[in-house]
Amino acid sequence: MDERYAYIGHEIVGAMVKTRLAEAGYTCADSVARASIVITYCASQTALEDAYFDEDGIVQGAGPRTMLIDLSAATPSFARELNAVAMVSDLVAIEAPLVVADVTLSDAFSDRGNLMCLVAGEDKDVEAARPLLELLVGSVQTTGGSGSAQMARAAYTLQASAQIMAAVEADALYRSTQRSSSSLETAFGRAGAMTSEAEQVLSAVNEGRFEGTYTVEMLMAELSAALMAADDVDLILPQAEACLHLLELLAVIGGAGKAPSALALVYGEEAACAANGLDWTRAEQAYPSGEEDDYDLDDDEFPPGFGTYSAN
Repeated sequence: MDERYAYIGHEIVGAMVKTRLAEAGYTCADSVARASIVITYCASQTALEDAYFDEDGIVQGAGPRTMLIDLSAATPSFARELNAVAMVSDLVAIEAPLVVADVTLSDAFSDRGNLMCLVAGEDKDVEAARPLLELLVGSVQTTGGSGSAQMARAAYTLQASAQIMAAVEADALYRSTQRSSSSLETAFGRAGAMTSEAEQVLSAVNEGRFEGTYTVEMLMAELSAALMAADDVDLILPQAEACLHLLELLAVIGGAGKAPSALALVYGEEAACAANGLDWTRAEQAYPSGEEDDYDLDDDEFPPGFGTYSAN
């Protein structure tokens, strides 16, 4: 396989890709047209569609038999569409959504063992892409035909986001009880974790680790893709929608670039938010009085669950 590649997309993932492939002797081409492999990772479905299908996008610019490897979380329907377009354009499409095991690490992408790809495509194409993918991640798991890897990614995302939210809210309950229990003469420890994922989040919250290379923006992209996949089959997922709303709030007040453990700050004191660079006045600007009708709230309230804002 020609070892010239091009990368398009998010800079954090791009830095990991370029470092690992450079160590393996791959050369980063200066354009899609000069590459035999194009690797993408976009943090929104819109950016991903633009990257591939714009007038000057990858599909138009890539040469015959170029291998397109997409690491993004997308919908199964997008994966199938890209595969169909690739086939008629004499290109090879591999869907390989990236999975980060411990999202709370300060550099979640530095350890190959913390990364996995779920991979779908034609068998011969998947096997051709496997050596490159194994340079990037510690585990490559094939899932079947076009769309299956993104479906598996969506299922993983729904479970992972639920565990993050459950851990954060359990911790918020313990902390709130500690602040108000002095008269009860009751000692409370920290919230217990039922899974390793919850333990990772709780440890990060208790240690005040709210920064990392895997960001709230990335989790929002993954959860949005999962919700779009559900919408494609007319399925409503209230828990996932509530989680996305909370992530959107955190992003509005300045937390898009923080680690998902920063969700705990939304449930804490305003001073702790400010100390971590979060500004609640941004929420006032983004959700001015009178625009809460979608949530059936009074003018002085914020959507349910956003306790810090309504309390301050």
